[in-house]
Amino acid sequence: MTLKVGVVGTGGIFKAAHLPGWLSHKDVEVVAFCDAYKASAEAVAMDFSGAKVYDDYRELIADPSIDIVGISTPNLYHSEIAIAALQNGKHVFCEKPDAVNPLEAQKMADEAQKSGKLLMVMRNNRFSKEAMYAKRIIGEGKLGDLYMGRCGWIRRRGIPGRGGWFTTKELSGGGPLIDLGVHMIDLALWLSGNPKPIAVSGTTYRKFADRPDESGNVPAGTFDVEDLAAGFIRFDNGASLQIEFSWASNIAEEQKFLEWRGSEGGFSLINDTLRVFTESEGALVDQQPQFPGETIPQHTANIHHFIECVLGREMPIFTPDQGVDMIKILSAIYESAESGREVRL
Repeated sequence: MTLKVGVVGTGGIFKAAHLPGWLSHKDVEVVAFCDAYKASAEAVAMDFSGAKVYDDYRELIADPSIDIVGISTPNLYHSEIAIAALQNGKHVFCEKPDAVNPLEAQKMADEAQKSGKLLMVMRNNRFSKEAMYAKRIIGEGKLGDLYMGRCGWIRRRGIPGRGGWFTTKELSGGGPLIDLGVHMIDLALWLSGNPKPIAVSGTTYRKFADRPDESGNVPAGTFDVEDLAAGFIRFDNGASLQIEFSWASNIAEEQKFLEWRGSEGGFSLINDTLRVFTESEGALVDQQPQFPGETIPQHTANIHHFIECVLGREMPIFTPDQGVDMIKILSAIYESAESGREVRL
């Protein structure tokens, strides 16, 4: 069986992360492209014989021959397009974040359940060899009960699309918290068994919006989101998680990190290097697992998993309720930062 895919949003993230995943699976054919800037969709479609091109996603999802709709638009439109596609009987694979607020994320989850179609949102970090290894040893109980974690993605300088939709809250929903936070908070939750968040506290800063660039000019356009967010999450199982995300801050270097401490051991995953910390025969033991062989790009592995789930060959490792919890966390951190108080979920 060949699944026919129509994609909405043909910009950079689609070309770099989504398209290779669709093209490299033998049971998929990309047959339609849609972008609000039709010229962008037309440019991509030139390499696909007979592909249809649209500038209105409603026309694409109305095509009865399309089985899957892939979404890689600005964040604001994720839920709107996903819900419409599900209502039209399509399976949906969406770029993160799930939505810009919990209400829209819940609508997506409800529509997926009602339609009986598969909804999956990009969670590519779950598919690294390091993450899969950590998941296995945690599942085997080798680290005991995970009770304290920390995660983050902090950049010295790395503001994406300054002045464009990334830095426009109406379109993006926020800054590095919703951009980078989805990745590492999700990984922390998934590895620890997806505990339910019960309370958060957070703070945000906006210190680089008016900073001149290398040419000495302040870039034009909107910048009304944070450039750094930090916070603390408590879960229903007693565990807690510290978080920190920045697009720009005065640090030594960019770092992506995740750490969990367990009653029998712990681990750190820093810039894709995994280390495990345990005890053996009365001695402290540090391990650094090695992963030889070829590595499938994480985004590609995520999309392939989605396709296999649509075909009934695998069970989804991501479910829409996990996406709802994620957006609840992010929204509550923004609320806490604004109010100066802890927010209970």
